Formats: sequence, structure tokens, C-alpha cells
Amino acid sequence: MLKHIRKFHFIGIGGSGMSAIATILLQMGYDISGSDMSASEATQKLQRMGARVYIGHHEQNLSDTQAVVVSTAIPDTNPEVLAAKLQNIQIYHRSDVVSALMDERKGIAVAGAHGKTTTTSMIAVMLEKAGIDPTFIIGGEVGYLGGNAKLGAGSWLVAEADESDGSFLKLSPEIAVVTNIENDHMDFYQTMENILHTFEEFLLKIPQDSGLAVLCFDNSHIRDMARNLDRKFISYAIDYDDAEYRASNIRAHGAATIFEVYRFELLLGTMQLDVPGRHNVANCLAAIAVGIHLGLQFDQIVEGLGVFQGAKRRFQTKAKLNGIWVVDDYAHHPTEIATTLLAARQTTPKRLICVFQPHRFSRTMLLRKEFGSAFAPADLLILTDIYAAGERPIPGINGGVIKEEVEKQAIHNVVYIQDKDKIARYLSEITEPGDLVITMGAGNVYQVGEELIELLVKK
Repeated sequence: MLKHIRKFHFIGIGGSGMSAIATILLQMGYDISGSDMSASEATQKLQRMGARVYIGHHEQNLSDTQAVVVSTAIPDTNPEVLAAKLQNIQIYHRSDVVSALMDERKGIAVAGAHGKTTTTSMIAVMLEKAGIDPTFIIGGEVGYLGGNAKLGAGSWLVAEADESDGSFLKLSPEIAVVTNIENDHMDFYQTMENILHTFEEFLLKIPQDSGLAVLCFDNSHIRDMARNLDRKFISYAIDYDDAEYRASNIRAHGAATIFEVYRFELLLGTMQLDVPGRHNVANCLAAIAVGIHLGLQFDQIVEGLGVFQGAKRRFQTKAKLNGIWVVDDYAHHPTEIATTLLAARQTTPKRLICVFQPHRFSRTMLLRKEFGSAFAPADLLILTDIYAAGERPIPGINGGVIKEEVEKQAIHNVVYIQDKDKIARYLSEITEPGDLVITMGAGNVYQVGEELIELLVKK
């Protein structure tokens, strides 16, 4: 594909994954165009690099391209998809392009229900700092790396492997990292058995002779899978004692986390991460396992991960104003929410205030009971209506459903503000010095934090 096509058009080019792939192709010298429903930092950055970006999806946007790239989020009814079919322009899924890029390099693919972006970012930062100069494709901006993608001169490519639609099966990495497996994306998979079978297939994509799986043994599904895995693997864990790489004596130091790293019974040394939470310790162990497998010394890994300060929308500090700390996080699954709120609680705020925007009607309906207990670490929960992400509404399913479950199971201090645009004003009236306000969700809830900051500046 990459040898015969020079002009690619991305539908939804501003998306985190699509913009990363477009960036790599631009750096390789390809002619890139794309469209999105609105301008953004991502589209403007791509324009500065030489991409032609159109606002809105229209047939005429395809006037000068040889191939179209889509994600699963782009429906078949999109006018540019329809035009491409009518004009016999080849349509590729974004995973096809990542696969083609990985085929030309040695791939490290990171999969799992949670932690993909952070773990991929940690590995990329570690390799970059060690002078390996990797190519990387990340689903979030990383400050130290200067963005979410880069074409490196080295032989390794680090990329997220998106399991949400099964498209990660197109990848053939040298190293496959699996952070966890859970009952997410059930709109696609339908059953847990289908999810497990797909992850088993993914692990068999690594070469039998030279490939390596890096597996989190805190997850029982992954442990079960490893028993019959016909590939070399390394395990890591926080709570499972028989893993090869383990973290011990985990302690919080403000927003940082300090812990000891063991390989079997051998103490490798002490690690300090400038991000909070046990989940980030697990992500770090995965990066350490990859680094040592690639021949890095532990001191190099400590130095590399010491500069990691998180990825965009992953416990991202937006501002600290008037004694109020405003943070944003992408968490949208109950497990992610509970884990992130526990990490926030470790920073010992006066009050932990969570603003949550549910993502997708189907997920809200399926996991309503799990959502009920996920917010227990918060002192105050503010819920708003569901971000549809292209789904049709389901009768009776809205943000109020989660409010009912939370009040049954966990905290009683819950406020439902259906109109997201009214939340920032409410927060500006109730927040006090020492409070930590965290916006959570995969939609546009981050805007609440940005609006709150504007109001706090005026106070």
C-alpha cells in the first residue's frame, strides 16, 4: 500500500489516532489531505506541516487523492465514504496503515482495556531518552515527545493496538503488551468469550521464534490465557506475587509515586514517577519489562521514565488557581474511573470533586451497576448527560440512571446537571482552596474544566 499510493485523504483527520497516523505519513513525504467537522489544535498542527484540511465532509474534498483512510467511528453513510465508493477510490481502515508502517519496522503494540495510551507513551519516552529514536503513534499528546507521533530513524515502532473494533488483529508486532482485559466494547464483541478469543488471536500475531508478549498478571483473564500461550512471555504485576516483574513498597509523594522494582527476587532499584496512582505503577512495570528486554540498563530506564509527566487527558493538570487544582482525565469505564479517583485521593485534597460525562448509551446501559460503585472515592459527584459518540439514544438511559445507581451503592452527594454548559458556573460557586476538581469522560467534558479555569481567573 505505502509503495504504490502517494496521496491519502483522512476522514476525521483531527481524531487522536488519525492525526497521529497522518503526521507520520507527512513526515515520510506523502501528500496528505483530510476533513473534520471542526477545526482543532490537531488540524491546525497538521496544516502547518503541509496537510490540506477541510472543515466539513463533502464529496469535493476527494478531488485530489488516491486513497481514503477511515476509522470505525466513520459511518458508511458519510458523504466522503459514499463518494470514494462511487469513484472507486480505495478505502483503508486506519489499522491498515498502522499495519503497513509496522511491517517496515520492528513493532511494539500495546493493547488492553485500560492504560494503552499511558503505557505506549512511557515506552516511547523511555526509548527516546535512551537514544533509540523510535517511531511512535500514540492516542494522546505527550509533552516530552512534542506530540502524539513522530517518524524516528531507529528500527522500532511503538503504537497503541486498538481492540475496540478488533482491528488490532491486523498488526504483526515483535512485542505485544497486554495491560488488562475487561468487558468493554460489548456493542462490538457481544460476549466476554469473544473478547478473550480475540486477544488470544492478537498474541499469536507475534513471531513464534523471536516474538515476546508482556502480560499483566494482576488480570486473571490474562493469567489464564498465558497457561496455553504458544509464545514467549514476560509477566508483571503489583498484587500477584509470582510475576517476573513486581513493584513493592508503593508510596505517594504528592502527585508523584515512588516504589521498588523487583525482577523475581532481585531488587533492580527504586523508581519515581511524576504521575499518581497504582495503575501507573503497573503501566511503568510494562515499560520496564520492554526496556530490559531491549537491552537497556535499569538506570537508563529510571532516567527515561523520570521525565515522563503523563499524556494529554490522562490525569492532566489543566491549572492550579486560587488553591483549586483542575485535572482532566479520559476515564470512561468503571474500572478506569475507580482507579483514577483512588489516584486522585492519594494526593490528599481537601475535597475530591468529580465531574463525569457518560460515554455512549450502550455502555451506560450495560455497566450501570458497575458505574454505581466506581465513584466511591469522590466527595462530590456531578453528573451530566451522555455523550452519544454517534449512537442513537436508548429510551430511559441518561445520566440520571448513573445517579440512581451511585446513590444506591456509594456516595449520596450526587448532583445531576443535564446541561453540561451550566456545570462550570456551579463549580465556581462551590469550590474552595484545597479542592481537586477532576473532569472525566471520553467526550467533551474537558470543556467544563477549561470554562471553570476562565471563571476562577476572573475571581
